[in-house]
Amino acid sequence: MRVLLVNKFHYRKGGAETYYFEIGSALQDMGHEVAYFSMHHPNNLSCDQERYFVTQREYNDVRNPFKAVADGLALVYSFEAKRNFQALCDDFRPDVIHLNNVHRQITLSILDVPYLNEHHIPVVYTAHDYVTICPGYLMLDGQGRVCDRCLEDGRYRHCIENKCIKGSRSKSALAALEAFFNRSRHMNDRIDRVIAPSRFMAEKLLEGGWPEDKVTVLQNFASDAILDRARTGGLDQTDREHPYLLYFGRISKEKGVGMLLDAFLAAMPFLQGWRLVIAGDGPEFGALKDKVRSLGPRCSVELVGYQRSERLQNYVGRASLAVTNSMCRENMPFSVIEAFAAGTPVVGSRIGGIPELVSEGETGFLCEPGDVSSLTKAIIRGVSFCGDLDAYRAMQGRCRDYVVENCDQSHFMERLVEIYQKEIEIKRC
Repeated sequence: MRVLLVNKFHYRKGGAETYYFEIGSALQDMGHEVAYFSMHHPNNLSCDQERYFVTQREYNDVRNPFKAVADGLALVYSFEAKRNFQALCDDFRPDVIHLNNVHRQITLSILDVPYLNEHHIPVVYTAHDYVTICPGYLMLDGQGRVCDRCLEDGRYRHCIENKCIKGSRSKSALAALEAFFNRSRHMNDRIDRVIAPSRFMAEKLLEGGWPEDKVTVLQNFASDAILDRARTGGLDQTDREHPYLLYFGRISKEKGVGMLLDAFLAAMPFLQGWRLVIAGDGPEFGALKDKVRSLGPRCSVELVGYQRSERLQNYVGRASLAVTNSMCRENMPFSVIEAFAAGTPVVGSRIGGIPELVSEGETGFLCEPGDVSSLTKAIIRGVSFCGDLDAYRAMQGRCRDYVVENCDQSHFMERLVEIYQKEIEIKRC
């Protein structure tokens, strides 16, 4: 089978890119042929198909407003992407197309290429975010509040009115225009199968108009290294002499890191000797650093910045509890899976796909999103629970078991290939 994988970034930028590369590698290991289509970028990994990649687009380049406008128009429909994709299809002759994050820099214009219709090629799409039902892709308005307005009435003007894209009316207008254009051209109809990594994502896609018979729930997998870590349950690295809570990931408003700091400070009288360690980088890192510095030495908070693989695994393995208190509707956060694999229970928000992973008193503790008081209480419950060593170790075992039982990559790939084969057979009938 020849599989053409599409994603707008061809370097390991985030979870979607990890998924994209891991699938490609696994397919090749299974004996399938794989090709890639993406956007040029200085950080790209080497690729045989890079001559077909589209021009790098920078919608935030305020230094060159004319280029920003041109790039903005290409956000809606890219003739370059369509032309290059057709050339790649003629060369590679795929049996199936698998889309990942393609909106904005690549666009759904590639679904207009004649090759797909002429050769009856199925298109599979993994919904890493909500962009097919929400122009802002996070289902948050410009104030960071959970929002269903466009979903409820189908009017994308809400995105513009609420400046949902980075607080910018112009960027929000372009996003709304792209969404309206795709709907008017019935671009989603050209996708044959949508993979939702969480049940919550599937429910929202159905609310947004996706046909039930097109949506399949298929939870993301863990890498072999993460799975191996989950299987070696006897290697408990938890630092009990200097216990700490750990947040690791993007430092941005929707992730609730500022709220976590407030909750930790409120809980401190009940947390004798505990620290809060925050690992990551992002647009809110500077403001967070200033706030921590202003609190002085009484604040037991450590900002350790972005951590790479082995160092991050060390922080995760030694933490007593990890925290994922997002205020946005997370799909299936990989940070929770990585924490579970290390035997680290999670304090998580009751939002999006997080409660499908974090079960109160079983694999962690739940709080209400955006509620400092609720998060404070969940942290206190978690810290108190850690004092019962037998109960805590039993919870660690349940966390690891979840990963082993639900996140095996070989099982995921078997199901994915079955989806490919079924869609190919349907197209050929």
